[in-house]
Amino acid sequence: MDLNIVKRLIELADQALKIGDSPVSAIIVKDDEIISQAYNTRNITNNTLDHAEIKAIASANEILKSWRLNNCSLYVTIKPCEMCESVIKEARIANVYYLIDRLEEKKQHNRTNITELSDDYIIYKESYNKKVSEFWKSIRKKD
Repeated sequence: MDLNIVKRLIELADQALKIGDSPVSAIIVKDDEIISQAYNTRNITNNTLDHAEIKAIASANEILKSWRLNNCSLYVTIKPCEMCESVIKEARIANVYYLIDRLEEKKQHNRTNITELSDDYIIYKESYNKKVSEFWKSIRKKD
């Protein structure tokens, strides 16, 4: 990890602390240039999505005018949570580097149940499946 990036991560984490949020920060780099940077504001904004990684990704998407962040690297102060990991993968970020692992007391304790609807809704499932399949076929024809 580049020393200047590490120093900037710490500065950003300090900014989060100053506003009363958790000291997590993220920087996205492409071609050895910082594209975007952010820090957590979730506790201040009461917005679940205001994690540093997601904010940095959203900013990089705007700057690069693409949802695909191929050939980008993400530097973050702490190992990303499951939500951020998913967003990072969806953004196609090539590499993720973090300073420290998640603290044991901050390990995820998600109690959300995710369940597929029963086959009582088969007509809707089939119709929706067709719609989604057609969408992806049309998109792939453009690529």
